[in-house]
Amino acid sequence: MKRLLITGAAGGLGKVMRERLRPLAEIIRVSDIAPLGDAGEHEECVQCDLADGDAVHQMVEGCDGILHLGGISVERPFEQILGGNIIGMYNLYEAARAHGHPRIIFASSNHTIGFYPKTQRLTPDMPTRPDGLYGVSKCFGEALARMYFEKFGQETASVRIGSCMAAPSNYRMLSTWLSYDDFALLIERIFAAPFIDCPIIWGVSANDASTWDNSHISWLGWQPRDNAETYRREIEEKGVPDGGDALVRYQGGVFVNDPIYK
Repeated sequence: MKRLLITGAAGGLGKVMRERLRPLAEIIRVSDIAPLGDAGEHEECVQCDLADGDAVHQMVEGCDGILHLGGISVERPFEQILGGNIIGMYNLYEAARAHGHPRIIFASSNHTIGFYPKTQRLTPDMPTRPDGLYGVSKCFGEALARMYFEKFGQETASVRIGSCMAAPSNYRMLSTWLSYDDFALLIERIFAAPFIDCPIIWGVSANDASTWDNSHISWLGWQPRDNAETYRREIEEKGVPDGGDALVRYQGGVFVNDPIYK
């Protein structure tokens, strides 16, 4: 690619991908509403509020691909989620439509299906069961991506990220963990594919305890290499939650207990 846009680049995952994805494009354009620091070599920094349609159009112009990590990433009052995750998503897709349909990787979430039992194996065609307003906003994002593909041919991979971090830190993450390496490899494969349509992909490593079925994207050639099982002893030494704990009962973990923030 000539220019790859990474939104949400000031966040924890954005900072990691900002470094790891440098080989994918001649220029990495990083964006966030928060300060981004100085531009690195072959970088462009654009501070942008996703709720500002004009600013988003300028941010997207000239980009060949978009990794959309921006927006609110946890449960928050509806007004915040509305601006970052709903209006912001619409602005991004309108900008992409105006600027040549750069392929998009949308950071969706496992919280689109949070109220499914932890023991149930899930495929991406099953009905959503969001566990909060944040999860609802990600359901909206997936639906918007599908509509823009059907109506305008905008290609998007909606990746329902589990728990993307350096290592799993609690019992639930033995099934939901996505390593940085596996996520970076998935991004590489999505941008390298000749055509992707509009798939929903489970963002999860090759965990023995995973309950998410990615067999529908075998054509992508993505083979996650890491396995949370490596950390099981370390995690279980901290204590195993009982069967009534949300970490054990629900796919969304403690998000099912979060209040609706006012």
